[in-house]
Amino acid sequence: MKKLFPKGLLAIAICCGAGMRVSAQQKDTIPPAPTPANPQVEFPSNVGTPQQYEIADITIAGTQYLDKSLLLSLSGLSVGDKVVFPGGDQFAKALQSLWSQRLFAGASINVTKIEDGKIWLEIELVEMPRIGSFSFKGIKKTEADEIANKAGLRKGNVVSEGVKQNVIGTAHKYYADKGYGNATVEVNQRIDSSTINTAIIVFTVDKGNKTRINNINIVNNYHLTDNKLKKRMKGTKEMTHITLYPDKEVIYKDSIPQEGDFWTTYGFLQPTRVLEELDPYFRFKLFSSAKFNEGKYIEDKGKLIAYYNKNGYRDALIVKDTTYKSANKNLNIDIDVSEGKKYYFGDITWKGNVRYSDSILTKMLGIKKGDVYNLELLEKRIGKQMSQEGGDITGAYMDYGYLFFQIDPVETAIHGDTIDYEIRLREGPQATIKEVRIAGNEKTNEHVIRRELRTIPGEKFSRADLIRSNREIANLGFFNPEKIGMNPVPNVQDGTVDIDYTVEEKANDQLELSAGWGGYIGLTGTLGVTFNNFSLRNIFKKETWDPLPSGDGQKLSLRVSSNGKAYRSYNFSFTEPWLGGKKRNQFSVSFYSSYQNPYAYNDYYKQLYNDTTTSPNGSFRVLGASVSLGKQLKWPDDYFSLIYSVNYQQYRLKNYNYFGIPGFSNGNANNINLKLTLARSSVDQQIFPRSGSSFMLSGQFTPPYSLFNPDKDYKAEPIAEQFKFIEYQKYRFNAEWYVPLSKPVGSDNKTFVLKVAAKFGYIGRYNNRTTLSPFGRFELGGDGLSNFAIYDRDIISQRGYPVYYTSNPSVNPESGQPAGYEGFTVFNKYVMELRYPFSLNPSSTIFGLAFLEAANGYRDIQDYNPFRLRRSAGLGMRFYLPMFGLLGFDYGIGFDRLQPGQGLKNAAKFTFMLGFEPE
Repeated sequence: MKKLFPKGLLAIAICCGAGMRVSAQQKDTIPPAPTPANPQVEFPSNVGTPQQYEIADITIAGTQYLDKSLLLSLSGLSVGDKVVFPGGDQFAKALQSLWSQRLFAGASINVTKIEDGKIWLEIELVEMPRIGSFSFKGIKKTEADEIANKAGLRKGNVVSEGVKQNVIGTAHKYYADKGYGNATVEVNQRIDSSTINTAIIVFTVDKGNKTRINNINIVNNYHLTDNKLKKRMKGTKEMTHITLYPDKEVIYKDSIPQEGDFWTTYGFLQPTRVLEELDPYFRFKLFSSAKFNEGKYIEDKGKLIAYYNKNGYRDALIVKDTTYKSANKNLNIDIDVSEGKKYYFGDITWKGNVRYSDSILTKMLGIKKGDVYNLELLEKRIGKQMSQEGGDITGAYMDYGYLFFQIDPVETAIHGDTIDYEIRLREGPQATIKEVRIAGNEKTNEHVIRRELRTIPGEKFSRADLIRSNREIANLGFFNPEKIGMNPVPNVQDGTVDIDYTVEEKANDQLELSAGWGGYIGLTGTLGVTFNNFSLRNIFKKETWDPLPSGDGQKLSLRVSSNGKAYRSYNFSFTEPWLGGKKRNQFSVSFYSSYQNPYAYNDYYKQLYNDTTTSPNGSFRVLGASVSLGKQLKWPDDYFSLIYSVNYQQYRLKNYNYFGIPGFSNGNANNINLKLTLARSSVDQQIFPRSGSSFMLSGQFTPPYSLFNPDKDYKAEPIAEQFKFIEYQKYRFNAEWYVPLSKPVGSDNKTFVLKVAAKFGYIGRYNNRTTLSPFGRFELGGDGLSNFAIYDRDIISQRGYPVYYTSNPSVNPESGQPAGYEGFTVFNKYVMELRYPFSLNPSSTIFGLAFLEAANGYRDIQDYNPFRLRRSAGLGMRFYLPMFGLLGFDYGIGFDRLQPGQGLKNAAKFTFMLGFEPE
């Protein structure tokens, strides 16, 4: 860069005129490091040799949009400063500072006056034009808006070459990611006459045709097939094609010819050889877009080498690669690889281990001498690549508090194709938990979170406890499970660790609301509210109501439903998950009441049809209450819980033979029972579980009244008298497994999840002297939304089928309940679902599923056949919205409903769900 005041000008300066001007001008473009041009210097006639002056005043001229005081600050000059003139460098630095802002097309410093050792300055600036308006041509408005937002393009921005190039680069990247690798952008700028110093910019975009990948040609791969290598390139796929004239154009070729003739080497007996032989003529890629993305291609080349390394070829590399146009105007890719030799593990020794012996560590490692060399597997087993599943050596140490543990595998020798390793450990001290801090819980009280934690101050650090704490917080249901943070902060000086938990509250209260009015029917509808984070202790503190007191993790549910005169129900429940506050003792109490009148609208229809007969006055009432206490167990492990429940239901029948049982139109039936439930749940979260399992085994028992009266013949009594006190024993078993089928992808860890479930139920008598009542039995089929509180049956849904009343899979009428049907006493059900999340946002969790399902019910245990099942398959969607809970639908095809010549007409069925997932 040329100096602002070259020494050679000093002699000329003494002879110059009365004014001085240091200036620089620039066109519309700004180079990366702009430098003012050589200044034109004029000195007052009374100036001799360079001397020091005090700045008396500085003015800013020529600006329109920028703040003058800020510009003066940026220049580095201020009134009272001492400057050397001529010959000093203060003016050059001031200009350079202003130029670095990239806001000006020209800048100069003028000396307007020199008097009595003081100097007056004027900084004259020429602002670059501003964007008055901008537009895009050749693309959709949504695309234009997205490009502008990504580029930060705004009206009022300074017009510079950098701004234009940023938009062009953003557009190229935007369309390259969408497969348009040849997009062009032309920029046109003109003066905006409506506003001073503004410009109108028009970006004309030509996306061109999509760049699709025709063929990927990999050469010099003698040990791993093309298909295996191409499968690793997840973001770079070939397009589908069917042709009799394949494109044989290639740039790279194998250095040594590959395997011999397809027929003479019996290649037709090898599926991979057959596929490779057919590939030039027929290739079907159902879910492959085949668009070319430069960034993904670079990633895929790394994955290709990683796959070689995983198979023992640690020296593998890509020698060269190229892309070129194919005959069909698409893209061909040629990749030349060098595989190198295949390596194997040799001797593996241990150094520095005290906690575990060499033999235990070798067993944990699971790698033997002679195994194919795989550095990725080695690092995973020793814990360099940590995972929640554990099982690695680092995890084993950290579960015992060795937070400062370090492990390094070191190659000690290479013998031909065998590599020896020494694995060096530095165990360090066991870390003690010092402080546990929680942040982000704006609504939930801290003690609700803290009581779920397994990381307790004063105890030894454990990675397993940290992971378990994360699961427990997620299963509270109050926080976004994807945003739960755990950050151990080691304190090396004192051997302790602080743990910071961060959470993000999510809305989880639910509202159910529907209403209608019919002239004769009256009011119909449902009003239900569920508060999942209620606080009973603050019920009398008015300031905590928002709309109800919350934050203590309790659950309060209220629901009222009405269908005019025909049906009414009331439900109330309350749950305290930590009764007493010290142990996980879940206490619940509930009450429900329902009323059904089958003749409610008879008078209306009689008036309508001039019927003068007398209508019966009948009804079916149910009153119920339940109290339960659940306790977390320590054995076999603390995922188990035991729940005791005492339940009472009273059924009142008045002139209503609901079940079609002779003699059972009037009377009261009382159901007093004790229910014991042993459950185990290790699922990682509630709404979309990715891993874990859930098991439940329950037994429900009424008092054995018949055993108290061994001589009484209950069957000889009227049926209403037999059911006055209901007697039965009932057993249920549910099992569910969740297995992730792929590695989590993206910031929200999306992955395919396989759910497998099995259910079984049985209800029976204590002896043959009693009659089993219709209450408490099982109802199968349909959508599972029937109101079981009316007649106390377990509703087991089955997609693709209506409610069915026989065990014969081929009999599935859509008509209602037949006379004399009392329900099934035995059932079993099997479910398999493949799930994938489309959104895991707590404000709207959405996932899709494909299912296979088989189930059936049986009238008695003698009729039970676990292989005589109704089978179905289909697709479904689930939407979890904080205010409304679950919304979902399934489209199921009942295979046993298929009729010859009718297709899916009578075999397919839509089912909807609201509020909860049916059994």
